[in-house]
Parts: sequence; structure tokens; C-alpha cells
Amino acid sequence: MTRQEKWDKRFLELAQFISKWSLDPSTQTGAVIVDKDLRIISTGYNGLPKGVEDTKERLNNRELKYRLVVHCETNAILFARTSLVGCTLYTYPFMSCSTCTGLVIQSGIVRCVAPTNTPERWKDNCEISKQMLKEAGVELTLYD
Repeated sequence: MTRQEKWDKRFLELAQFISKWSLDPSTQTGAVIVDKDLRIISTGYNGLPKGVEDTKERLNNRELKYRLVVHCETNAILFARTSLVGCTLYTYPFMSCSTCTGLVIQSGIVRCVAPTNTPERWKDNCEISKQMLKEAGVELTLYD
């Protein structure tokens, strides 16, 4: 295992840990953004915006939940207090959706790392994300 692979594994494990903070009953996601010196810049998990009530009724209604939830990547980008140009984004349990991928690209993140296990309902969307990252020159590393 290379030095890079060891750090990737560590930060994916951290993203997995952070994902557990989410109250989403079906899919808990976590994100970690690190700079080129492997310093943690920001973290995030999927959840409703601050001040918006996390009720079981909302979280168990998939259609409503999708309209309310802020994804882990978006939270990590919003909570960063410094430029993200040149940074790496780690997400768990799968890569970013196309909406978040647009934000990732616009923020200046140059590398994304995630597990390969994309849920079936997100596969088409993640294929769009892969194309966006490729066109924008953002490196994508997926681990089994």
C-alpha cells in the first residue's frame, strides 16, 4: 500500500465516522476535505439545514427529505473557512451526486476519493458526476 493509499483509507474512515452523525434513517453520508499537506480543512454530513426540524415524518418521507436535506459535500464546502483550491474531498459511503459535483468543481477541489459501492438509485446520477469531473480535470479515485 502506498503512502497516498494509506492516507486515503484514513480519511475515508473519518468520513465514515462523520456520516454516523446524520439522522437520515436510510443513508448516512460523510465528507472530509483536506489540503495538500493532509490537514483537515472541513467536514460535513447530510442533514437538514440548521434551524429546520429533523422530524421522523420528514426524514422518513423520501420525496420531502430529498427536497430538504443538505448533502455532506455541500455542508463541508459551506463550513470551510479557507479556500478549497487544490484540496481533496473524501466522501462516504459513495461519490458525490451531480449537484454536489458542480459545487466541488466550482470550489477548486482537484481530487475526489470515495468507495465504489454506489446505491442503484444513485448510479445514473453518479455517472453524470464522473463525466463532469473528467471534463473539469478533477481526479477521481474509487476504492473497493
